[in-house]
Amino acid sequence: QLQLVESGGRLVRAGGSLRLSCVASGRTFRHYAMAWFRQAPGKEREFVTVLRWSGASYYGDSVKGRFIISRVNAMNTVYLQMNNLKPEDTALYFCAAARDYESNNTDSYFFEPSYNVWGQGTQVTVSS
Repeated sequence: QLQLVESGGRLVRAGGSLRLSCVASGRTFRHYAMAWFRQAPGKEREFVTVLRWSGASYYGDSVKGRFIISRVNAMNTVYLQMNNLKPEDTALYFCAAARDYESNNTDSYFFEPSYNVWGQGTQVTVSS
């Protein structure tokens, strides 16, 4: 069973940068699509980004151009580089994994039900 542990969240000033990490254990995360979602207080969980096994990456409109997802397969780790952070980026950030099949529509990976493995989350707070 794949397990995910996020880290790297902390308090940062607006305009700053932060890198989150998500380490997978229990089994290899080869052939998994890896994603980040976030949930702000009082709001629904929101798609941030996904990196498919093919290497293709996709981003939510609110983070496009500021956030970058990457993975180091040898370390079973996925990263989320967050630049030019804004107070509205404040949220609990979750890492998620789903088996990636080439035949799957990419759009499906923008939604929570596609993912069956989730981490516990790491808190990011951006002060103005």
